[in-house]
Amino acid sequence: METVVDLRLAVLIDADNVPYANVRGMLEEIAKYGTPTFKRIYADWTKPTVAGWKTVLLENAITPIQQYSYTTGKNATDSAMIIDAMDILYTGRVDGFCIVSSDSDFTRLATRLREAGMKVFGIGEKKTPTPFISACNKFIYLEILKKNEEIPTLVPAAVKNRSRKKTVTKPVEVPVKPTKEPEAIGKVNADVIKMITDSINDLADEFGWAFLGELGNLLPKKQADFDPRNYGFKKLVPLLKNIEQLEIDERETGKGNFKLVYVRVK
Repeated sequence: METVVDLRLAVLIDADNVPYANVRGMLEEIAKYGTPTFKRIYADWTKPTVAGWKTVLLENAITPIQQYSYTTGKNATDSAMIIDAMDILYTGRVDGFCIVSSDSDFTRLATRLREAGMKVFGIGEKKTPTPFISACNKFIYLEILKKNEEIPTLVPAAVKNRSRKKTVTKPVEVPVKPTKEPEAIGKVNADVIKMITDSINDLADEFGWAFLGELGNLLPKKQADFDPRNYGFKKLVPLLKNIEQLEIDERETGKGNFKLVYVRVK
């Protein structure tokens, strides 16, 4: 994954086409790619369908933009987002945009912003149409951002029994964070394996080895929504180790425990 922490990003959220659940997880994901300088969310706030957003806006410093629906069946929110995006573009105060929506209507906007030299990150649900996904530099599915909630679990704990004036061990319910891998929303099928092996061959040296860092940068360029978390893996290395056709080589650098990882097709 190509991580650029100094990009100034304009985050524009289409409240009509994404759920309000786990907004904090979404903003944490955006922070991996840059610093949000604009955070705006668009909706007709008189509608009850977007009422859930109102409770999380202040907590996350997101500015709500009111856009009335002038006619039935027309989405005025999309137009407001597009106009604001172009206004922000011409201010020259950002390096990229994060468009949070599952609507293909923003495909042309994403393409236009990239033509202007902007980095464009998309966030939406799995149902997002392919044209919008392909128009972004990087697309992240909301489903993989869902955080596992703390769940009550019975664990042994020392409890003082006052009647007998001694300490005994009893099961006490305390919150414990689960450590399981992210839930997969896709399968590592033949198409995914072919893309990975082709990318390795594109980068390979004369012995067939490709550096993991270069591979991690190339894969999202070929497929904007590529992410190991889509397949139930937190990182790229565990995903590659799960593919039988690949061989992993971890090389010592002589600098502490730091290793360089290389991969090749068997």
